[in-house]
Amino acid sequence: MQNHTRKHRQINRILTSIVASMVALTALSQDPERPRLVIGIVIDQLRSDYIDLLQARFGEDGFKRLMRDGAFLENVEFDVPGLDIASGTAMLMSGTSPSVNGIPCSYVFDRKNDKAQYILADPSAMGNFTDDAYSPAAYKVSTITDELRVHSSGMGYVHSIATDPQQAILLAGHAANSAFWINDRTGNWASTTFYRNAPQILSGRNYRLPLATRLDTMSWVPAIPLDDYPDILSFKKYYPFRYIYSSSDRERFVKYKKSALANNEVTTVAIEYLNALKLGRRGQTDMLCLGYTAAPYLYTHDGDNRVENQDLYIRLDRELARLFAEIDKNVGMSNTMVFVASTGYYYDNTRPDERFNIPTGEFYPNRAISLLNMYLMAIYGNGQWVEGYFNRQFFLNHKLIEEKKLSLTELRAKSSELLRQMSGIRAAYTFEEILNNPASVEARALHRAMVPAYCGDVVVEVSPGWLIMDQGNDNFDEAQLIRTNAVNTPVFIMAPSVKPQKITIPVDATTIAPTIASILRIRSPNAAMSMPLYLGY
Repeated sequence: MQNHTRKHRQINRILTSIVASMVALTALSQDPERPRLVIGIVIDQLRSDYIDLLQARFGEDGFKRLMRDGAFLENVEFDVPGLDIASGTAMLMSGTSPSVNGIPCSYVFDRKNDKAQYILADPSAMGNFTDDAYSPAAYKVSTITDELRVHSSGMGYVHSIATDPQQAILLAGHAANSAFWINDRTGNWASTTFYRNAPQILSGRNYRLPLATRLDTMSWVPAIPLDDYPDILSFKKYYPFRYIYSSSDRERFVKYKKSALANNEVTTVAIEYLNALKLGRRGQTDMLCLGYTAAPYLYTHDGDNRVENQDLYIRLDRELARLFAEIDKNVGMSNTMVFVASTGYYYDNTRPDERFNIPTGEFYPNRAISLLNMYLMAIYGNGQWVEGYFNRQFFLNHKLIEEKKLSLTELRAKSSELLRQMSGIRAAYTFEEILNNPASVEARALHRAMVPAYCGDVVVEVSPGWLIMDQGNDNFDEAQLIRTNAVNTPVFIMAPSVKPQKITIPVDATTIAPTIASILRIRSPNAAMSMPLYLGY
């Protein structure tokens, strides 16, 4: 009897082990459910040090929630020169450098018309609520948004909302349903006919609640008492800022788009999209991309924008909390993936007062063109050898060089030799030096940012602290202060499968797109350069 009981127990233990093993194997074989909603937020010039400085002023449901419930990558490195809102956004969404994705910067030089133009300008694409024509044609690779649309056979919705037109399109990619931005001249929400499935939400908003009629009633003032802003000089606490956007100001929409108030408009529109389109509640994975700003406000009254910058972050924290609350109510964070990323650079054109004796100087591109042209005429004869200058690049006259049957490579080398000797020029590189096996660290960085179709014949590096007095190019008729110091730029990724953690070691920006794709279990963008990070439990 005892032997029978013992044998029965052994059989039970074996059966229990088998059942437990089968349950474990079943659990392992089941994939975690794919998020039904993806919120992709790219914040222009967001900095980790400002987030650290202002944590005590933040609520619990914005940046603190991202740090508490998600992965916080404190220092994401983009490692290309001349980064701006377009090239930074493109790198994040494509997972590759400008030399591959085709987006080196927001503006490029048009040799034919001798002027700067938007990188995404495309006359073949008509505008909606704008005379400007844009498309993602210059974007040469696929993006996270493209791959998500392909994965769902076009059933998942992808929409993009930003204040900047090019950022809106770069967030949307090629396959999105729509991309909208705020028109600089009218304040209307505008789009391009490239995207065929735009909802009526924003066209209705243009008629029902046009920004042009609301802006006169808005003002940007401090969100908290002046004494509560940390690390501010005492005299700044006596004079609260106040910015209004009067109809008499021709630049009022441009200034508004750079202010903290614009982030509020983006959040409001995003919530309208979530509700009207039922994003994340349709049985497919939908994605909503948003472009916010954390850029230093360049229209301050006294040139000191420290209080405005802090206020912008405090208000941005509230916008994130407002957006997350809407997601909690309608979709649930357990069904949502959120990533928040910086564009990877910081542009502050504030000049130090002369009394501090910081080394400086002024570099005039027009004068450099004249000297370079005279030098080349002395060697090769009369002619307009230099076509123009743009964004630290000198463009030679290829047609004249070809007519004279001269070597373009030789003229580039001669030009570089002279430019290196000019005051304020720290270094000069020819097209060939950047393109073909660059030797120095700087040249390799330029190579990663180089798109041959837009690149000048000689690229110069201006000394830090110097001012580039670029007079003559549309949109660039002001002094540009050169600063080359790096800043810590963050990325947050929050999803049910992501373990809360803080990563302080530098992370390459090209890993972000593959990491997001891995969490979504879709293909990485087709030119992604890096393996995904593992952020799971």
